[in-house]
Amino acid sequence: MATIIPPTVDEQYSEPGVFTKFPGEGLPDIKRYITTHDKNGEGVFLPHDNGAHHSLMANGRGVQNIIYSTTGDQVDLEDDADMIRARDMQPGIHEPHGTVFRMIDFAPGVTSPLHRAMSIDYGTVIEGEFEIGLDSGETRIMRRGDVLVQRATVHQWTNLSPDKPARMLFVLLDVKPLKPINGKEISQDLGPLKHDFGADH
Repeated sequence: MATIIPPTVDEQYSEPGVFTKFPGEGLPDIKRYITTHDKNGEGVFLPHDNGAHHSLMANGRGVQNIIYSTTGDQVDLEDDADMIRARDMQPGIHEPHGTVFRMIDFAPGVTSPLHRAMSIDYGTVIEGEFEIGLDSGETRIMRRGDVLVQRATVHQWTNLSPDKPARMLFVLLDVKPLKPINGKEISQDLGPLKHDFGADH
């Protein structure tokens, strides 16, 4: 199992990674299907695409695809308000009082920096094999179909393959602030990843 060593900013970003766009090289493109209602109130499909917001992460070591995002405790579907907002606004790592549906492609052998978002993350391995590591030193191996409920802990991801890309799918939900635990502040810290999430700059 990999030892958890937070990469320095220089190590993480000094040389360009292998990815230049979504999907990451070696991974399949996706189809995003969205439903709505026709003039008779019946369900219909909109034309499919592969997401509205794609951006490189960690200087090409990863690429994210924001599949959808929402705001508010109850999402406003009237006049397609939610779709317009999801199309026009790229969220940060998570959306305050909302949700983010995100896919991330990881280049071969990549380890993310240690980071914490103030969110619950539902993570599913779509392709490849990952190690999820926590700041305590605990780790788990996750394979295709394995799922994680990540509750605002400091963590990092490692694509365990030295020569194949890998893919994760996440749904992120906002959480209330946490009280300090034994004097330790529990707050958002994205480290070098803060540069990769538009609303968190």
